Amino acid sequence: MLARRVKRTMLVVVTIFILLVISAIGFYFGMSYVISQNARFDRLDQEFAKPEADNKYKISKDSPGAIEIYIPRASDTQAIAEVLKKAKVISNPLVFTVLSKFNGFDGAYLSGTHYVTNSMSYDEIMYILTQKPNAVRVTFPEGLSYLEVKQKLKDAGVSFDEQLLDSMMRNPQLFIDYPFVAAIQAKPGRDWLLQGYLYPDTYEFDMNTDEETIIRTFLSNAETKLTENYSARAKENGMTLDEAITLASMIQIECSLNEEMRTVSGVFTNRLKKDMPLGTDSTINYLRKEQGLDSKLWLSSDEINIYDSPYNLYTHTGLPPGPICSPGDLAIKAALWPLKHNYFYFVAKGDGSNDFATTIEEHDANVAKYFAEYQKQQAANG
Repeated sequence: MLARRVKRTMLVVVTIFILLVISAIGFYFGMSYVISQNARFDRLDQEFAKPEADNKYKISKDSPGAIEIYIPRASDTQAIAEVLKKAKVISNPLVFTVLSKFNGFDGAYLSGTHYVTNSMSYDEIMYILTQKPNAVRVTFPEGLSYLEVKQKLKDAGVSFDEQLLDSMMRNPQLFIDYPFVAAIQAKPGRDWLLQGYLYPDTYEFDMNTDEETIIRTFLSNAETKLTENYSARAKENGMTLDEAITLASMIQIECSLNEEMRTVSGVFTNRLKKDMPLGTDSTINYLRKEQGLDSKLWLSSDEINIYDSPYNLYTHTGLPPGPICSPGDLAIKAALWPLKHNYFYFVAKGDGSNDFATTIEEHDANVAKYFAEYQKQQAANG
């Protein structure tokens, strides 16, 4: 009986000893892996900190052997592993998923476009996918129409579904969480409802970003720029913020000189108060550009009268249905705070500035003068 108890006790002791040994071995190898892991990722940190010319991990689409990996928004690690396997960058999605969890990368991968090579280790791939995605930097100056913004995106290499982007610009139901979008009026003839709100600035876009993100990037910037003060001022002037942006878009096109913006705004304001047609070439040139035609400094009567459109402000009174471009902050402020004066007319001099007049007789004389100078210059240029 005693011998049996001794055997049982010894068995328990041996079992505990074996478990302790196994635990110690497991702890040793686990700690060794963690230490080596830290060392590996420290080396990667050092590599990524190097200048781009010496950094083998700074891979672009033009790098030798570069493989493009696009991670959609809200992708989990398992979905990312499948993307990598499909691109033939890894062979075992399960191993990648487990290692991601073990190394603390699960949930840390950034959506967007990354570039890797098939010679990289799992560590290197995991590390790269946590870095800022590749993006293109694009500057959109003041005065661009939606079609011009879209072309700049394409020229920069941003990939998107053009028809879907057009549809979102026409029917911006996805974006009514922005108060200024919810207040936009869908007037007859207004094709691109969000035109005017693609705020001019410099942006970074992932080359494979989705269409909603493209538009939200612009609108989020506009939201920070279009302050409540602007809406209140527009209301004081008897207009909506959308109408103020529409007025600003014409001012933006008509003025090459910032210092003339408030004066031009005053001309438009004076004519609106008198219910006079605004008679601006800016909206005619907008219609031309929508047809793929170039803008013109001087337009003939035939070139104006061909357009039976609410954007033809020679034949229609009031503002056009919507903005013709994305105005900058100076143009918006000019629309909201026009300069008070007695001018009702202005004409382009041809050097970027305008000449202003109070009466139609003064204006006609100015038009004759600058058109003659324009013709003389054209003749000199052959």
